[in-house]
Amino acid sequence: MPELPDVPTLLQAAVDALGGSHREGQARMARAVDSAIGDSEHLVVQAGTGTGKSLGYLIPAIRHAVAQDTTVVVSTATLALQRQLIERDLPRLAAALAPSLGREPTFAILKGRGNYLCRHKLDGSGEDADDDGAELFDPRQLSSVGRQVKRLHEWAEDTTTGDRDDLDSGVGDLAWRQVSVSGNECIGSACPFSHECFAELAREDAASADVVVTNHALLAIDAMQGRHLLPEHAVLVVDEAHELVDRVTSVAAAQLGDRAVTAAAKRAARLVEPDTTERLEEAADGLGLMVADVEPGRLDQLDEGLAGAVAVVRDAAHACLTAVKGVKTGGEDDPEGTASRRRALAALEEVHDAAERILEAVEPALRERTSVVWLAKGPRTAPSLHVAPLGVGGLLRDKLFGDRTAVLTSATLALGGTFDALAGQWGLGRETVLKDDAPDPDLAPDPDSADGEPRWRALDVGSPFDHARSGILYVAKHLPQPGRDGLDESYLEEIAGLVEAAGGRTLGLFSSMRAAEKAAEEMRERLDFPVLCQGEDSTGRLVERFAADDQACLFGTLSLWQGVDVPGPSLQLVIVDRIPFPRPDDPLSSARQRAVGAHGGNGFMAVAATHAALLLAQGTGRLLRSVDDRGVVAVLDPRLATARYGGFLRSSLPPYWGTSDPEVARAALKRLDAAAPAAAGKG
Repeated sequence: MPELPDVPTLLQAAVDALGGSHREGQARMARAVDSAIGDSEHLVVQAGTGTGKSLGYLIPAIRHAVAQDTTVVVSTATLALQRQLIERDLPRLAAALAPSLGREPTFAILKGRGNYLCRHKLDGSGEDADDDGAELFDPRQLSSVGRQVKRLHEWAEDTTTGDRDDLDSGVGDLAWRQVSVSGNECIGSACPFSHECFAELAREDAASADVVVTNHALLAIDAMQGRHLLPEHAVLVVDEAHELVDRVTSVAAAQLGDRAVTAAAKRAARLVEPDTTERLEEAADGLGLMVADVEPGRLDQLDEGLAGAVAVVRDAAHACLTAVKGVKTGGEDDPEGTASRRRALAALEEVHDAAERILEAVEPALRERTSVVWLAKGPRTAPSLHVAPLGVGGLLRDKLFGDRTAVLTSATLALGGTFDALAGQWGLGRETVLKDDAPDPDLAPDPDSADGEPRWRALDVGSPFDHARSGILYVAKHLPQPGRDGLDESYLEEIAGLVEAAGGRTLGLFSSMRAAEKAAEEMRERLDFPVLCQGEDSTGRLVERFAADDQACLFGTLSLWQGVDVPGPSLQLVIVDRIPFPRPDDPLSSARQRAVGAHGGNGFMAVAATHAALLLAQGTGRLLRSVDDRGVVAVLDPRLATARYGGFLRSSLPPYWGTSDPEVARAALKRLDAAAPAAAGKG
């Protein structure tokens, strides 16, 4: 193959073909990613909104894939970014680079098996429709599920991908489970539909692609459970890397409830003697009785009764597993029997492993524990025990970063002005020291690094936005500290005054749905602007309605902190009701804080403040989405200005011009409101 153009040349060719313009931050990022791949070291890149970071990592990734005839994996946290990459960025980029590379680069998307239709299950083979949770629904709900399943069967005749996300107007989880299987449940080569399996066809497409786009959850499953779902790859790009720890923690967690135990017993009952499965059903009943009297929350110890109930479940599940493993099926000649056996084994293994992990988690002294156990229950939630690792840094370092080059990028990675907080959570240790005499510190790392720690370096390529000229950070220092009893009247008055000054155009980010709903209700009574509230429609439709109406307001909670991209005059005010610390009774967060403190660290700063800084940076970043945007971020929580940790939080935010004077904030909003109609093209 002839020598390929270098990364700067390819980037310029792509920018020209796509009708873009040179962005220095994007160019710096592309050079740094190329250097990291060449030096086989990890790179952490903060690239602010407007940098064009997708192109910044895709150009060097594609060049490497084509030059080495290999695959590069790109992992994202959100469906929106996956779609952007697969449906817009990669098709346009492949066409733009084809003349320079001598061929058009290829790409594919790969998800977990449960995201694809299973033809074997659609055929009605293997077992009857899943009864998991069916007893929880009334006949009307079951009728609705039946209609959705019928629709899925009709869709299966037309779809070429079987991908749940390609189904317009999606269906509920219960209906989807009737036509899909997990990786543990799949019967593999024994399946009569294996040659037309949607999941396997997706894997075949991915195996030969230059770039494979996946998600953090599948990435974690592939690395930690040894499933080898992704093609072999030596270069990994983790976009939206600020969400990696939470997604990996979810994959590494397990739960145990009496209903899951009962469902596993029912699956096994189709294959083995009744006395074996009756023991497991009795164990499920015992677990249900024990958890009924336990308060929800973190469990540092299991009382004798609960510990005994979990141990009985573990032992009964083990006995069932042994019995089911002894059942012989006809293999390829008996796909239905193979399917029943595989699904029973999957359910039993999940129950057994969760019970064993829960018991093992509470054995060591508190200081030596590596996992936390808690009980979750509520009016709409069946009681269940959960277990999760206190940290996933070791898992990431050993299983994900150990034998490949990783590029981790996001608009918000430097918290408190450094990358140390997230790098520690990722298990990266200390940053590689740069040579003092390096002509370009972006490109010349010291080859020496700390013993036993991965080599990595960090880079902040900035943002094309002039935050100090385009946005104001207003902290309502005069308000009382937020209380536990919802929004104080002074907060509601402050919100009304700001929204009135802005002429609507407000995204309200609240710490709870109760607060968001209260604020929406009050603003509808006090003001004439349309007020949309999360939960009243799908989030996507609400955001579309908000963007289409310059005077509308949109209030909501967590998903809006990170999922709203509305450039232009429809969004000129972002309100944050309080610093988004994790709840004090959050079992995982509180256990992590205690673990840090037990080893001499500051648990509050390492866990709670870091969590809050990340969400604040994401939330306040909703304001400026294009170089022409202007507006105000209003944080109503005075602790951002008065508390000792306030400096750490503020240094994690975009560098807006700051004020604590409400008149300054309202005057700026009124000026923007007056100018907005002309900017929107209205008379």
